[in-house]
Amino acid sequence: MNDDSSPSTHRRMARWIIALLLLAALAAAAGFGWRSWQAQQRLAERSRAVADQQLAALQQTVEALRRDQRANARGLQDVAATHRVLRDEVLGLGQRNALLEQNVARLADHSRQGAQAVRREEAELLLSQAQQRLAYAGDLDGARHLYALAAGVLESMDSPGYLNLRQALLQERTAIDALGPGVRARTAARLTQWAAALDSLPQQSGDAAAGDARPTWWQQMLSPLVQIRPADPQVLVARSERIAAGDALQIELSLARAALERGDTDGWRQALQRVDGWLLRLWPDSPQRRSQRHTLAELRGVDLRIALPELGSTLQQLRGMRDGKVAP
Repeated sequence: MNDDSSPSTHRRMARWIIALLLLAALAAAAGFGWRSWQAQQRLAERSRAVADQQLAALQQTVEALRRDQRANARGLQDVAATHRVLRDEVLGLGQRNALLEQNVARLADHSRQGAQAVRREEAELLLSQAQQRLAYAGDLDGARHLYALAAGVLESMDSPGYLNLRQALLQERTAIDALGPGVRARTAARLTQWAAALDSLPQQSGDAAAGDARPTWWQQMLSPLVQIRPADPQVLVARSERIAAGDALQIELSLARAALERGDTDGWRQALQRVDGWLLRLWPDSPQRRSQRHTLAELRGVDLRIALPELGSTLQQLRGMRDGKVAP
């Protein structure tokens, strides 16, 4: 009986030992698992703490970014406002620049118009003086010089409206150049020649000269006592009368020259008419006297005025342009 119980006892003891070993192993495994779990919990807590710290730091960073974003937004708003202000200022500067350009252009136009007005007045003055010289003094050389000055003034004006003026002035200058020295100069030269030819007029008529060449017998008998010649009631015989008549003739010639100088056609003709009267009183009838009277009649018929259709046309157009009747 002892032998049968002993193996049972050993088996029970082995079971208890195995159970104890299993319990010890389970306890050790449980302890190890607990420690591992604790370590994992601590690690998780540390991870959560780190994550919380990182989240807090991230939140702070996000908040800082949001503040920066708000600051940037405000900065962008300020920049936009500044940009609008600058754009308005640039637009204002552009408008002011445009106004300044318009004012400068207007001033330049006014200055150009003023310069053209001054040149137009200068040309008008020169043309007026030239016309007065022709009308009152017959000074063709002075008139030509003034016309040349007026042409230079008109050439400096680049407006297309002055082209007609330049053409009219060219035609007028051509017509004046065609006059040569002028009617007064030619007439004065002819009058000087006519006055010089008076000294060659015979003091006696042709019949008297023929009688002197072939005297009859009774003329030869009476020649020591008297001189017989045909009587002309118009011709003066007395020396004193002839001297006075000669002085009167020279005075009338001086009056004719004065009328010629001032272009007085009526005074010129009246003076030459009186010269013709003294011519008849001083010299008897002869072919030479008739030739002189014929020349004197031609001189008396001369018109001292310069009659040119082109004369004054440029001045008239210029005055019409100044009064607005002709577009410049």
